[in-house]
Amino acid sequence: MFEHSPKEENLLIIKEIDSQSSVTQRELSLRLGISLGKTNYLLKELIKKGFIKAKNFSTNPGKLKKIQYYLTKEGLEHKMQLTQHFLKEKENEYNRLKEEWDRLVAEKVKKSAVSL
Repeated sequence: MFEHSPKEENLLIIKEIDSQSSVTQRELSLRLGISLGKTNYLLKELIKKGFIKAKNFSTNPGKLKKIQYYLTKEGLEHKMQLTQHFLKEKENEYNRLKEEWDRLVAEKVKKSAVSL
């Protein structure tokens, strides 16, 4: 299974909640490929930091509690910061791969010229 960094997991949760506030912990867990316990932990941490809010909207005592998550203003700012961080990281990765590709192509051209 593909491992995500904690920052990436936070961003993925925030993005999911931003797009669908009625998403459940179980749905988040399945979509992100992380355990339900870890999903619960990450949500609690995001709530503690003030990036998301949780609202219980089930009033029937015999039913499971239904929780709706909301992205706060701080959460939106954090989402933007994390997105910028990952864009910069991906840009750096692209540049490293492009340099390696260019080096390999140059080596191949050099070897082709020598063998002629």
